[in-house]
Amino acid sequence: MTNKSTEDYLKHIFWLNRLVEKVTTKSIADRMGISSASVTDMIKKLTHNGYLIYEPYYGVKLTPRGEKLAIHVIRRHRLIESFLVTALGYAWDKVHDEAERLEHVISEEMEFRIDQFLGYPKFDPHGDPIPSQDGVLEESTLLPLSQLDIGESGIIQRISDSTSLLNYVGRLDIALGTRLAVEAKEVFDGSTKVKVDNKKVLHLSRDAADQIFIKSNSQKKIIKKKNRGKENA
Repeated sequence: MTNKSTEDYLKHIFWLNRLVEKVTTKSIADRMGISSASVTDMIKKLTHNGYLIYEPYYGVKLTPRGEKLAIHVIRRHRLIESFLVTALGYAWDKVHDEAERLEHVISEEMEFRIDQFLGYPKFDPHGDPIPSQDGVLEESTLLPLSQLDIGESGIIQRISDSTSLLNYVGRLDIALGTRLAVEAKEVFDGSTKVKVDNKKVLHLSRDAADQIFIKSNSQKKIIKKKNRGKENA
């Protein structure tokens, strides 16, 4: 049986492996908000237990065993978020912290029953894919809003699971299914001027535009980094 610390480390390393070329002790420490010394000690333990491969100058990578467990934790997290929104009426920007706590303690039986109760959902409330029971996590083929050119438009399919971002876009009446059309892009600060559902016009910061993912009407671009954005689950 694994503990919360092991699961948290593996989940964060899983996402870092998809966001950066080399996962270092410092990058793990920065993401988790802990000291590099603590990370070094934990890397040694996880490597000894067969969850990680660590090579100096090449960074940290998950073993198949480590990746399987990380994906399982992500599955539980996203199922819990879906249950909290669907069954208990939580707002989508209030579920992350609850799911962070519960993902480590629910049983296999409860995980199965939640999945069954929800009708085996494919996506969580933020549009993130829920890994299948056999550990398959579909890679995103969506584009960050920041990559759309002026004149392009599309439907929001995913928004990064960040409490502050979700609260922000919620106040702007932006949600999954909202259509955004890019009207202008500011060179100075990277902000994007968009028309929302062919009605009001908004200016979104580069940070927000990087974390709003679109199914574009003319999606012919290739995303260099899959799952780009600030993954939290």
